[in-house]
Amino acid sequence: MTTKHYNISLPLKLTFLIFSMVLNCMGIVILQLSEAKITYEKLGFLESFKDIPIAFISLFVVNFISKIGAKKALILALTIVGICSLILPFVEVFWFYKLWFAIIGTCFAIGKICVFGIIRNNISDEKSLAKTMNNVEASFMIGIFVVNTGFGWLISSQYSQFWKFGFLSISVLSAITIFLFSRLNISEPIKEEKVNIIEDLSGFINPLVIIFLAVIFSIVFVEQSFNSWLPSFYKNHLKVNSFFALQASSFLALFSYIGRTVTANIIQRFSLSKYYILCLSLIIFVLIIIAGIQFLDMDNSKILLYLFPVIGLFLSPLYPVINSKMIAQIDKTKANLFTSLIVIFSSLGSSVSSIIMSILFGNQLLSYYSVYILLAVIVLFTISLIYFKLADKTFRK
Repeated sequence: MTTKHYNISLPLKLTFLIFSMVLNCMGIVILQLSEAKITYEKLGFLESFKDIPIAFISLFVVNFISKIGAKKALILALTIVGICSLILPFVEVFWFYKLWFAIIGTCFAIGKICVFGIIRNNISDEKSLAKTMNNVEASFMIGIFVVNTGFGWLISSQYSQFWKFGFLSISVLSAITIFLFSRLNISEPIKEEKVNIIEDLSGFINPLVIIFLAVIFSIVFVEQSFNSWLPSFYKNHLKVNSFFALQASSFLALFSYIGRTVTANIIQRFSLSKYYILCLSLIIFVLIIIAGIQFLDMDNSKILLYLFPVIGLFLSPLYPVINSKMIAQIDKTKANLFTSLIVIFSSLGSSVSSIIMSILFGNQLLSYYSVYILLAVIVLFTISLIYFKLADKTFRK
């Protein structure tokens, strides 16, 4: 990010931190509500109440953001998140969780489009864009770590029945971020009087974009298999308590943060495509080891508690690296609309993954957890190779 806009990096990072906390509290909610006898089938579809609004609203908020500006749109989204987090501890009924996640998903769609739009509006070089995106998205992983560690401590304490009051901290953080944004003058993405969504979308219908969106879908599909369901896998299959399950999952987020931070600092020395493929290859290698341990040495399977987090080092850079490579080629005036497509396919990947995971858990097929994820990563590896081959041909023209 240029020096002129360097001072906006903190509120952008805090924005992703906040949205990470509210989106990735799903693992805690699943863990706690499953103990309250809510079935895994119901909990699996709970993810859809977050992801479907994200997918549905993304295209329609582009005009709204263009009209009022990214700064005001971000402040509005953060205000709603803060209010919702303030209300949640005082509501007991299950249906409210559906409404809550739907509202949070809508706000996230607005927030992510605004953040990506601001970044793209100020950076053209794909490697610099990759560096900035990795830095900003690294805070997303810190949000996962903080929410798992904080709620894990609360759940394991004598005040475990008050675990939902942890959401009040998100309200406070939202207020701080809103204050920081209110004091800044930031360069807005280029505004248009009105975006013709249908006409502009037709310009994106080509093999390269379609394969790219399939890659985005697959990356989030794999990520969600870990983020929301790993605590329940640890507790149900490895028989550890709730606190340790959440702490072990926190280390996945911590390793993911390290992966994105390291990537941000070294990515300009490497080819984006080669770095991406190397990360994918290492994920497959670790998953093969995990699957072998599960099937050949079940008595020592608790070593999985320490192996799963290592995957975060190599999984976390994939999303920002592939996004930066593609977004750098998109016209700045179309950045918001293209980001909305990324948001849509990300949310679909998350929702489909959670539904499938709920079936896996509901049918007690946890022994196949690592194999299921390994197959998904192999599919991702295949379509990623296709994408890079098409991208090389397209961008060289």
